[in-house]
Amino acid sequence: MTTLTPNKSSLSTPKESFLDSNKALWAGIIFSFAFTGLIWLVRPLLPQIDFLPDTGFAWYYWKLPNPTFGSRASAWTGYLLHQVVIWWTIYYAQTRVHKYTKGLHWINFIALGANAFFIVIHLLQTAVWYDGLAQDTSIMSSQGSVILMLVMILLMENQRRGLFFGKKIGFLKETGRVARQYHGYIFAWAIIYTFWYHPMESTSGHLIGFLYTFLLMVQGSLMYTRAHVNKYWTTALEVTVLFHGTMVAYLQGNGMWPMFFFGFAGLFVVTQMYGLGLSKWGRWGFLAAYVAGVLVVYNGRWADINEIIRIPFIEYGLVFVLAGIIWLLMKIVGFWQNRTTPTPST
Repeated sequence: MTTLTPNKSSLSTPKESFLDSNKALWAGIIFSFAFTGLIWLVRPLLPQIDFLPDTGFAWYYWKLPNPTFGSRASAWTGYLLHQVVIWWTIYYAQTRVHKYTKGLHWINFIALGANAFFIVIHLLQTAVWYDGLAQDTSIMSSQGSVILMLVMILLMENQRRGLFFGKKIGFLKETGRVARQYHGYIFAWAIIYTFWYHPMESTSGHLIGFLYTFLLMVQGSLMYTRAHVNKYWTTALEVTVLFHGTMVAYLQGNGMWPMFFFGFAGLFVVTQMYGLGLSKWGRWGFLAAYVAGVLVVYNGRWADINEIIRIPFIEYGLVFVLAGIIWLLMKIVGFWQNRTTPTPST
């Protein structure tokens, strides 16, 4: 049997296109807002469902009371196809594209087009069958996937901006490197799974959630471009969860919105703003605004002020848990490789 050996030209780094990645980023942002508006506009044309009563925090309200094979199959088929295609683009980029460029690589066009295609497909799927992955999976899995993504970002960015007030945690360096190497696959799963978890409803919470998901898809599609590593853009994506979480909590009317607002804002003043290259006075300004906001909102109900540390406490704790899991996997893989590597004869 003959073995085909690729020539050097087939392994060369693909050329970048004439389209600037920053322009593509802005086009993606415009598309994200426009399609979010479209979801709102077409809501009267979508199925009007008599949902089951809400049974508590673990219940997902927006799913069919009587799901069918078609409703389930359409959601899972759409999700799996979307997931496999985007994972393939990541694999191709990691094995063929070896440098960050100002322009787009052709694989960026494929990723952008694929995400746009499946966004349209999901809207059509909602119009015909309505259901998402929520019918068969727990709401905790959707929320957990997003939390995993946010925690992994904190771990990955430790070497650039530090974890606590600009201070880097040295022993997280190697696990952070591994997280950076494989984060694309994890992030793609978190984003696409969450995207197909929900039907394209037009409540305020759904709309801002879909907008956030679209923006994250744009970010992932611009892999190996300068726009993908733009510190202002990436920080804006991290901070967007503050607005999403706060709005959803506020609309639920349970009085929990300050926990989400000040919790995620706390992550910004402790960690995220140190990646922006702000002056000392700029950082002090954000910190002062945060403290002033806490004093105003919690004035008269100081017993509840512990809420503001819950989200940071959980996320920073999970950074070390995730680092421990990655370290353990590294040790297992290293042990297995050493065991299976033949010992040279003397």
